[in-house]
Amino acid sequence: MRNSPYLVEIRLHPIKSLDGVTVPESRIGPAGGLELDRVWALYATDGQCITGKRTAEVHPIRAAFAPDVSSVTLSATGKRHNVQPQTFAFPGDFASAAEWFSEYFERRVVVRYAAEGFPDDTIRNGPMVVSTATLRTVSDWFPEIGVDGLRRRFRTPLEIGGACAFWEDRLFGVHESDAVRFTIGDVTLEGTNPCPRCVVTARDPLNGVEWVGFQKRFSDLRRAHYPHWACAPDRIRHFYHLGINTRVAPTEFGKVLRVGELIDCEPTSG
Repeated sequence: MRNSPYLVEIRLHPIKSLDGVTVPESRIGPAGGLELDRVWALYATDGQCITGKRTAEVHPIRAAFAPDVSSVTLSATGKRHNVQPQTFAFPGDFASAAEWFSEYFERRVVVRYAAEGFPDDTIRNGPMVVSTATLRTVSDWFPEIGVDGLRRRFRTPLEIGGACAFWEDRLFGVHESDAVRFTIGDVTLEGTNPCPRCVVTARDPLNGVEWVGFQKRFSDLRRAHYPHWACAPDRIRHFYHLGINTRVAPTEFGKVLRVGELIDCEPTSG
């Protein structure tokens, strides 16, 4: 482990709610998120976005991306095994991919593409941050899941090495207006708030099976391990939070984040 925090992993989720892919570098996109992150989204004919929050049918879908994210191979497990795997150019072949998803869901599905992505939060427009040590600590609470399983559940784009558990909790203040500025290489981000989590993180991301009691156990242990040096926990009322949301100013759009780059932020006592 290095003496200074550094960017150890970049993980894109190019299709909203589906599998991720690790990349060695990523450009800040035209809306502040990572380029190619969540740029496809699935929609039903009633206009509702099809996500893991809305339906567990999403979880058996596997999306395997080329290393340069130029293509994606879609396949399905479980009861949908009769849907044949198929490879599509990414991100341009979204119309053809819609036919595959329509066959899988057995209803018409529209795939939309937007270069700026389909983020859950357009105000906190930057990539979320978590440390590797945080994931390792949480994996001690849930050894059946392991670190890689937690990465799939919590889907955090930027992972920080060379830092203590819950290091990222220094990246927010008492009020959201008290944003904490930090840099990764030459990219400036602002930490804004601890990210509240939803029901999806309690499910096995491969099959959608829910772990009964996961949310309560996580919250209890998160409260017990809250760092003494972190901001007063008034903004983590239920403690089912992991990772820090960020904002990225337009001045940073187009800049590149690279694995291995050092992180600099305001000094803390932690």
